[in-house]
Amino acid sequence: MSRLHEKYKEEVIPGLKRELGRQNVLTIPRLRKIVLSMGVGEAVTDKKRMEKATQVLSTVAGQKPVVCKAKRSVSNFKLRKGYDVGCKVTLRGVRMYEFLDRLISVVIPRVRDFRGLDPQAFDGHGNYSMGLSEQSVFPEIDLDKIETPQGMNITMVTSSGNDSDGKELLKQLGMPFRN
Repeated sequence: MSRLHEKYKEEVIPGLKRELGRQNVLTIPRLRKIVLSMGVGEAVTDKKRMEKATQVLSTVAGQKPVVCKAKRSVSNFKLRKGYDVGCKVTLRGVRMYEFLDRLISVVIPRVRDFRGLDPQAFDGHGNYSMGLSEQSVFPEIDLDKIETPQGMNITMVTSSGNDSDGKELLKQLGMPFRN
């Protein structure tokens, strides 16, 4: 069991019971999954970009990403239906907690000019999304092999039904929100 999962069971669940005023443990919000995604629009003209993006994402996540294809053709972007335009990874269970622990304790402090995460980036159902402009903040990535910086989106899906419960869960797990 990862360090963050133990913290969730021993500290966060009792803290959320007090904070939210709930008695049943099954009504306490929990983290369901974390989705990492990269949009690689340059892959339309350069196929090597998609290979490098999938390598980076598999290094960061610890599992193989799924390549996403275009759903429809857009002539202004020289894009046809079926072209590779991005990749994504869904983390659950042990890998999810290990990734979130690395994100909170290692990656976010390495972001340049970091002043806290936006507390308004919830979707109305308790799910939180954040973006990174560069993948070089991850310690697993070799900076010498990076040719072009590539951003990524990170979405944390919770079982809470509203933003306040989801925010309280992520805050107690250690997410550094802005005041």
